[in-house]
Amino acid sequence: MTARTSDIEKAASVLRAGGLVAFPTETVYGLGANAEDSAAVARVFQVKGRPPSHPLIVHIGGAEHLGDWVENVPGPARLLAERFWPGPLTLVLRRGRRVPLEATGGLETVAVRVPGHPVALALLSAFGGGVAAPSANRFGSVSPTTADHVRAELGDAVDFVLDGGPSEVGVESTIVDATGDTPSVLRPGGVTREDLEAVLGRPLAVHSTSHVRVPGQHPSHYAPRARVVLVEPEKVVAEAELAQELGHRVGVFLPPSFADAEVKAHAVVAVPASMAAYARGLYGFLRELDQRGCDLIVASLPVEEGLGLAIANRLCRAAGPRPSE
Repeated sequence: MTARTSDIEKAASVLRAGGLVAFPTETVYGLGANAEDSAAVARVFQVKGRPPSHPLIVHIGGAEHLGDWVENVPGPARLLAERFWPGPLTLVLRRGRRVPLEATGGLETVAVRVPGHPVALALLSAFGGGVAAPSANRFGSVSPTTADHVRAELGDAVDFVLDGGPSEVGVESTIVDATGDTPSVLRPGGVTREDLEAVLGRPLAVHSTSHVRVPGQHPSHYAPRARVVLVEPEKVVAEAELAQELGHRVGVFLPPSFADAEVKAHAVVAVPASMAAYARGLYGFLRELDQRGCDLIVASLPVEEGLGLAIANRLCRAAGPRPSE
């Protein structure tokens, strides 16, 4: 889907006026504000209910603009930008003076990316600046992959929703700490570790936590209302049926190897064998089971390679402790 030029111009005008725009990217929908407008950035945190120490990602229109937003670009960062931008890769670099501390959670580093969605790029071009944006949902909940998801969750709190159709990747960008000569993965996402390693010619560490605060590292994140329980693939059916017998309204993520199994549960989602299809549908599956009234979701982790690493990361965060725990 391609947004109308008039809608793109209206969204750019809203950003210039200090408003908030939900816009499509190839990963998920973002809740955007003028990255240089501290008051607008602060409103993003307010609308999401996001802790002000949790950094935002600054979206820019092209790799050629990177030097406007960061202090310096080490060689490995330049290589990754040249290969994967536009696309689902975020680089953490030293903050340039153009970026207010409100957008970085008070850190002297900034997360930057060039989104790989034609509507997002058209918006950035029309706006002519950087857009600070997390995912367009309440903090900690399931990320939106359609404009309808945004409208259902945030409603009138967003000044304008720019509809660009469903997100093609479906999970957030990969975040790489590129502040030095030895990059590391801070959040698995739409660019795989294997692809990053092929470009850099070296293995990359993947950190579940780091001294650099980045989006998606909260103990409970990407979470539906239903509690998520993770078990081994061969135990999914038995665990789901036991929970159903105990009075839960159970939703099941049925692994591909059990696609023909009959499960006594409230709702069943057949997990695609393709990791790309699974990633694209993951958040929609979680929302569907919430909408069908499930209070417990039983799932297993995919093999943690390729996009499976990003999916496993999101399921582990979704199963993490709730804020009250």
